[in-house]
Amino acid sequence: STRKACKSVCCLFFLFTDDAKHLVPNKMRDFFCTINLDQEEVFRTQVVEKSLSPYFGEEFYFEIPRTFQWLSFYIYDKSVLQKDLRIGKVSIKKEDLCNYTGKENWFMLQPVDSNSEVQGKVHLELKLNELITDNGSVCQQLVVHIKECHGLPLINGQNCDPYATVSLVGPSRNDQKKTKVKKKTSNPQFNETFYFEVTRSSSYTKKSQFQVEEEDIEKLEVRVDLWNNGNLVQDVFLGEIKVPVKVLRNDSFQAWYLLQPKENGNKSSKTDDLGSLRLNICYTEDCVLPSEYYASLRNLLLKSSDVQPISASAAYILSEVCRDKYDAVLPLVRLLLHHHKLVPFVVAVAELDLKDTQEANTIFRGNSLATRCVDEMMKIVGKHYLKVTLKPVIDEICESPKPCEIDPIKLREGDNVEINMENLRYYVDKVFREIVRSSISCPTLMCDVFYSLRHLAAKRFPNDPHVQYSAVSSFVFLRFFAVAVVSPHTFHLRPHHPDAQTSRTLTLISKAIQTLGSWGSLTKSKLSSFKETFMCEFFKTFQEEKFTESVKKFLDDVSSTESKEPSGVSEPVHLKEGEMYKRAQGRTRIGKKNFKKRWFCLTSREFTYHKQQDKEPIFTIPIKNILAVEKLDESSFNKKNMFQVLHGEKPLYIQANNCVEASEWIEALCRVTRCNQKRLSFYHPSAFLNGNWLCCKATIENSVGCARCTADVPADTQIEIDGDRETERIYSLFTINRSKLQKLEEACGSIAVYQGPRKEPDDYSNFTIEDSVATFHTLQQIIDIVEKLDESHEKYQKKRSSSAKYGSEENPIVGKVS
Repeated sequence: STRKACKSVCCLFFLFTDDAKHLVPNKMRDFFCTINLDQEEVFRTQVVEKSLSPYFGEEFYFEIPRTFQWLSFYIYDKSVLQKDLRIGKVSIKKEDLCNYTGKENWFMLQPVDSNSEVQGKVHLELKLNELITDNGSVCQQLVVHIKECHGLPLINGQNCDPYATVSLVGPSRNDQKKTKVKKKTSNPQFNETFYFEVTRSSSYTKKSQFQVEEEDIEKLEVRVDLWNNGNLVQDVFLGEIKVPVKVLRNDSFQAWYLLQPKENGNKSSKTDDLGSLRLNICYTEDCVLPSEYYASLRNLLLKSSDVQPISASAAYILSEVCRDKYDAVLPLVRLLLHHHKLVPFVVAVAELDLKDTQEANTIFRGNSLATRCVDEMMKIVGKHYLKVTLKPVIDEICESPKPCEIDPIKLREGDNVEINMENLRYYVDKVFREIVRSSISCPTLMCDVFYSLRHLAAKRFPNDPHVQYSAVSSFVFLRFFAVAVVSPHTFHLRPHHPDAQTSRTLTLISKAIQTLGSWGSLTKSKLSSFKETFMCEFFKTFQEEKFTESVKKFLDDVSSTESKEPSGVSEPVHLKEGEMYKRAQGRTRIGKKNFKKRWFCLTSREFTYHKQQDKEPIFTIPIKNILAVEKLDESSFNKKNMFQVLHGEKPLYIQANNCVEASEWIEALCRVTRCNQKRLSFYHPSAFLNGNWLCCKATIENSVGCARCTADVPADTQIEIDGDRETERIYSLFTINRSKLQKLEEACGSIAVYQGPRKEPDDYSNFTIEDSVATFHTLQQIIDIVEKLDESHEKYQKKRSSSAKYGSEENPIVGKVS
């Protein structure tokens, strides 16, 4: 096999930027927060106006497509006429992220100064030479070959003009030399060599062997500083590295070193008066091995729905041993969904859930494994369904908001509660109408799950004619549509969290939708059960049979097994959209080949760009005509985060706003074009400029590419799932909870041997053990598979460590990368 031992290392972030408090300047201002990988901004929150303790409440989930050292959060004071002012920052080293994951933490804001703002790495070769002088004595010479740098930051949005200073530093010496300045690049190629005298020849006249004096070596270090040439303004510090000369001895080292901030960066500033920021960070990093390593674990998980009882299956045991069921649900649902095994598993765990449900009106209201699996399934497969159903009306509410407050306590001076109630009724009617008319767009998988749940509920409560509807409405209304209405940014219906007034309006609409869905399924409403009197008054206007009938018909439709044309066949599926820069394609001789900001839109049928959002497309590429989608070398236009779309005409060169966005667009385009019959096998990684390809110097523009196209494209166009990654995540969860697996195994053995009352119920009373023998058998399989995967990972880590050199990226002492 030509595949590497490690298929990929996957880093995922789930970030919840919560709120900040006591920010300076000490007066009401407009604040926003950015999320940065090193110095590259990847996300930005909404602006919170007129506050000293802004609440952001925004969630960001993203993969990290490159190495990084710091995850940083910057708080800005928004300015209309001047440059936005950076108030302070929170920076967390990559290796420290595990200390904060999965819990909320308050972080003190630190001051921002140029000496602490670094990113990138430098490639060095260091060597000690022993030279014999003309008089026969020996001196030591240090050779520093600075080869290149990679990933230096942008300066004012543009590639920098970097140069390096190389110094040999000791208690009484500071010999410094300087490279040439490289123009407009974040990946400069220096290839310059510098020579330094380490010890004087007189020090060795009485030595019989050629060796370096210990007292001299202990005090010397090589320091490399990177700077941006400021021309007429002050040069900007980009980072430094220090290497003690003593580690070289008589050896030669060639390695990559991660740039570090200056030692005195930030130390002179006060940090106790800038305020603080509350964050909830979830960070995972997985080393994904080739697919064949996961065959046993994958097969064991996929046959879970066939195991009797379901509580003895590997998938169910996973949820039992994890402290938070959500940790298990996310990879489990994605894996089962990827292999078309989700529906039978949901049916099995839902049936177990119903055994403990005593009253029909509480059906599927808890946070059990069954309800969480259905919740996660709806989030994954229902994205497009939500967008086509709710996005137009949510846009109207957010962009042209009407006052809708009907709580007398929260009414502002001058508000008219009757007009507000009319406005709220207008919005609720519109949202409700869009939902009950949307059944044709409901994904088939959701319909299959709802059908199964409906019939399980009817079987469990045969004397209740309404339970079959409440079983479905508890998901589709309460846990899907109502949640999307109140948090549209979470479901990508809006780019940012709405402002406070709009959020309140959406909350009232969400409450109404929950009530109408629940009421319709039960065919009656107990107005006295409302906690808020004002909501009781509001719902008196809904006492109409048509609402009940509309809900009933909608629930019948979405829980039907009748075949319906999937959404996306009759209408194109909207996959991704956003603002990026594209290079003019030069279709006319007089046209300038510059970069222009455009709105891009990707559907299952075509890739288009527009002058502005919601305008007619000015250029369209049918999906079937796309031949390849690949990254573009930065050297082509001295711009970062570029990729190219190859089609029948000239390549379309596009620059994304950051590395995360570029990666997401490339993946989305690759997925939707994976079945194109004319996909290329080779491409040019650089552009064709001034009569030749920059990568291979070929002079014919339509010549065959010089690099092989990216392979291993994910197989699902609408659902981004890597089965191996999800299996690796599940293996990691089993590893973390190994002690609970062993405790559950002991519990099964105890139950099987001792049939009387349990002596120590506390040890396993929280576990569901219906069949101790079957559960024990599955546990033995899990533990055996986990141990074998442990061995595979250990072999890889040993191989990785044995090939690492001091200072290299792989060495955990100096540089840690994902």
